[in-house]
Amino acid sequence: MPMAATTTIKPLLPLSLSPNKSCSYSIPSSSSFISCNPISDSTATFSLLHSNRPRGQISVSVAFNPLGNFDISMFEDEGNSSKLEPPMPPTEGRFDVVLDNDAIRSLDLSPFHSATGITSPTLAEPKEFLERTIGFTINYTREDPRDPRELSEFPDIRLWFVRLDAAYPWLPVLLDWRAGELARYAAMLVPHQMSMKMGIVFNPEALELFIMNKVFVVYTWFKQHNVQKPRLKTSDMARMLGFGIEDRLFDLVDRESS
Repeated sequence: MPMAATTTIKPLLPLSLSPNKSCSYSIPSSSSFISCNPISDSTATFSLLHSNRPRGQISVSVAFNPLGNFDISMFEDEGNSSKLEPPMPPTEGRFDVVLDNDAIRSLDLSPFHSATGITSPTLAEPKEFLERTIGFTINYTREDPRDPRELSEFPDIRLWFVRLDAAYPWLPVLLDWRAGELARYAAMLVPHQMSMKMGIVFNPEALELFIMNKVFVVYTWFKQHNVQKPRLKTSDMARMLGFGIEDRLFDLVDRESS
C-alpha cells in the first residue's frame, strides 16, 4: 500500500481561500497516477510528499451561487474566522438550469433538458458547451425558514443531482468552473462538511474516487467526440479540485482502448 501523501495547498481560484491563507491536509493516495499538489501563487508545482501523518480531510472553498450567499454553521467561531472570498460572476451567456422544489422532489430532469437542449447522452456535442458552460440556479424553499443547512445538505436536492449525474456522467467538465459550479456539483455527490473558515471539507477518499471516475468518463467521452487536447482538458477539471493526473494514466487508458 502506498504511503499517505501530505500536502499544503492554496486551491485555484475561484475555489480558493483568501490569498494569504492555505490549508493543510493528508490524503491517501490509492493510485500512483493521481496526486494532490501544492500550488504556489498562480503557478502549479506538481510534487508528491510522503508522510505517515494521520489522514485528514480535503477542504475547498466555494461560493454556492452567483450572489455569493453562504449558509454558515451556527457552531463556527465567527471571531476567529476569515470570510470566504465572494464568487466570481457566472460566465456570460452560459446555459442556466433553474430548479425549484417541484422539479427536485419529482426527480424531473426537464429543466436541464430545456435549458441546455441536451435530451440524450448520445446527442450532446462537447464543443458548444465547453465554450458557454452550464450552471444551476436552485430556487429551493425550505419547509423551515430557519433551517441552517446548505443546499448540498438536503437529501432531495442531492438525489436530484445523483440522478442527473447518472444520466450525464461527463457533465462536470461542462460546468461553469469560474463561478464555483464544479465544486458545488461535487458537493452534491461527495460526502462533506461545511466550514466557515475552509468552505467545503470533503471526505478525502470519496473525493479521490469521484475525481478518478470523472477522469475516466470525461477522457473517453472527449476522445469519442474528437475533442482537441483531451488530456489537458480532463486534467484541468481534476486540477480545479486540487488533483494532478499523470500522463501515464492516460497512456494506460489509450492502450486498453486501442
